[in-house]
Amino acid sequence: MGARERYGLTEVVNAHGTFTPLGVSRSSAGVAAAVAEALPEFFVMHELADRAGVALAAATGAEAGAITHCTAASITLAVAAAMTGTDPRRIALLPDATDLHNRVVLPAGHVVSYGQSILQAVRLSGASVILAGSSETRCTTADLDDALSVDDVCCLLLVSSRLVHGEPVDLVAAVKAAHRRGVPAIIDGAAQFPRTADLLASGADLVLVSGQKYLASPTAGLVVGNRRLVQAVRAQENGIGRGMKATKEAMVGVLTALEEWQAMDRAKWEADQDAKVSTFLAAVDQLPGLTAEVLPDPTGLPLSRVLLKVAPGIDAAKLAAELQTGSPAVFVLPQPDALVLELVPLESDEVQTVVKRLAQALQALQN
Repeated sequence: MGARERYGLTEVVNAHGTFTPLGVSRSSAGVAAAVAEALPEFFVMHELADRAGVALAAATGAEAGAITHCTAASITLAVAAAMTGTDPRRIALLPDATDLHNRVVLPAGHVVSYGQSILQAVRLSGASVILAGSSETRCTTADLDDALSVDDVCCLLLVSSRLVHGEPVDLVAAVKAAHRRGVPAIIDGAAQFPRTADLLASGADLVLVSGQKYLASPTAGLVVGNRRLVQAVRAQENGIGRGMKATKEAMVGVLTALEEWQAMDRAKWEADQDAKVSTFLAAVDQLPGLTAEVLPDPTGLPLSRVLLKVAPGIDAAKLAAELQTGSPAVFVLPQPDALVLELVPLESDEVQTVVKRLAQALQALQN
């Protein structure tokens, strides 16, 4: 009996994606076994953290790595690290950053929300935010230069995500703009683990990604980049980072997931995902009122989603809600006049279940 059955919880088919309210992802049997083995054991935690940092650096090509509780925690702690370095006195001051360089430059279009606003994640460190440019237009290098020119800037924070608003910011040019001012650049790429090396290639000092999304580890924030700043992130455990630290099971799970990732045949994995999408498109093509097409990932992740456009007279939001009310509950991402589905975590029988539930939901809306 699984945990869902044991506690009488809703049976879920997750076609929404790596979505925190649904438990994010599925860990492999190997990761689950490693976590189970770790739970009854004791560790010298700084030794385990050192080992995890070495593994992260090796897997991503970074100088160093560290693990925090989650990516939201990584944002707070990366900003804190930019303000305090490894100085114990400064670390003990936070979140009172009055006497520190305490201003974070953030492009206006990068004010994303993932359950909380990224602004709040920054402010939890004690820092304040300077917005560069406008969310409706492109944030230019001139906009960044203006924002970076003010006093007490501790870092530039950028976001790589499909949640970003407006025209994309040139990450390489943005990082260079920060470095011209002697300011470190941090990229929040929570769902971008497969692109970590690309984000590091921008020249960013720190890249923050999620362990529990496409790496499918237990909940963990992965911090990679400049050795000095990574050490400063780890040093926050003696301050505001105490409540954001990684657990032994998270670190062991990340280590195992990294081993599996490096052993994976990536080309086969990508081909398998493409085949899954193609099979689904062929199946839903038979359903009245829906038009299906491939939706490439806008950030360049090596996966595609499905865009289901609904015919006039069908309410996409009501269709999504109807999918959730049945058994099993199918979760998708509703858009205006469309649904977006991500099939990566689904087995072939679950893909067929989604098709069946779509047919049932369409019929229910017509009655």
